[in-house]
Formats: sequence, structure tokens, C-alpha cells
Amino acid sequence: MLVVGQGALGGNSGKCVLGVARQIAEKYGLITEGWNGFNILHTAAGRVGALDLGFVPENPKLDVMGILEATSTGELEVVFLFGADELDTSQLGKAFVIYQGHHGDIGASRADVILPGAAYTEKNATYVNTEGRVQRGSRAVFPPGEAREDWAIFRALSEVLGQTLPYNDINGVRRRMAEINPVFEHVDVVIPSPWADFGQNKKITSEKFITPISNFYTTDVISRNSETMAKCTKEIF
Repeated sequence: MLVVGQGALGGNSGKCVLGVARQIAEKYGLITEGWNGFNILHTAAGRVGALDLGFVPENPKLDVMGILEATSTGELEVVFLFGADELDTSQLGKAFVIYQGHHGDIGASRADVILPGAAYTEKNATYVNTEGRVQRGSRAVFPPGEAREDWAIFRALSEVLGQTLPYNDINGVRRRMAEINPVFEHVDVVIPSPWADFGQNKKITSEKFITPISNFYTTDVISRNSETMAKCTKEIF
């Protein structure tokens, strides 16, 4: 089995490292029928599901770093942060920032407008784990105050913008997800992905790998608002 983390893929040679990892997997037969020995370990919990739904920029220059650069220069005037707290918001310049999320973290502190979303315990939601397995979570309690489930916020916002989305309940959203990618039709089942050519076949530089996690105890908005995790951080650091 080969597990590749974001610390290896985040540098200037990230695509080259990914290409070498693919070559290793192919040379030593890590991908066989019924067995997947090649794994990417993401730092963002929602990234696998987002990729399954095609959440990638139409303009390749407007990835996260591209957006930050465009806002710092004034090229982008409005930014919508959907639970995006793992970035340097000081680089957003004078952009008008809309933040949707919960627990009021880094992104909310920079926002001009906040759309209060629901935490995982407060909504019926679909998740995809690192393995690619689709999972469902059920609401345990209702969100407080004016907070709403994320899909409901997007539905209301689309109507205000004159681009009304045709989803009136969570089942409609899930049907659309399955239309985009059939993997969402199968709950708690791993659907094999086709093996493809990825990465770059170029020489890897001598750049050192750097861990993307500075504090294991505060890697998300909920843990950063936890007194217990704050005590753990204080004891370690």
C-alpha cells in the first residue's frame, strides 16, 4: 500500500511526486481487482466528495492561490467562503467577503456578510470519506437561531439572485448529486475509480517536504472552539 499525504504534494514538485507515486503503484501492482493500494490522504475532510462532484475551477488560474492573488490585486471584488477557514484571510485585500459556515472561525472574522450554516449534528448530510465511501449523517438537533442547512441557504440565495435552483428538499439535492456522479447512489459502498494517467514525469527538486498541519489538536472550526482541545494545545506547545 502507498499513502501519499498533502505535505508531499503541496510543494513546487507536487505534481512530479504524484507522477512518481503513480509509477511505483503501477510497477509493483498496487492496483488490482478488488484491491486499491494507492491512496491520497487529504487535509480537508470534504475534499473527496467535492472532487466526486466536480468542484474544480473552470479557470485553472483561479485555484485557491489564484483567488487569493486576484483579490489582493483587486482583480476579484467578491469572494464567497463556504466554510473556508484554512487560509490566510489577510490576503483577501479589499474584496467583499461572504462567509457561510458555523462556529464563527477565521473566515467569519474577515466576512462582510455571514450566512449562518448548521454544524454536522444539526443537518441531514452526505459525506465521502478518504476511502471514497459515501456516508449519510442524520440531524440530531435543530440548528440554533437563524442558522439553516447549507443546501437551504444556497436555495434561498439562488432565488434572490434570479437563478433559482430546482431543489425543494434534501432528497432533490441527493438526486442531483447522483445524476452528476453515480457513486452517490450507493451508500456505504466503495465504487472503484478508473485508473488514469496523472502527475508529471519530471525530475523532483531537492525541496523538503513540509507538514501542512502545525497543530494536530486544532485542525477544524469545532476543535478550535473546544476548551478541551485548547488545554491539549497549551500542554503540548
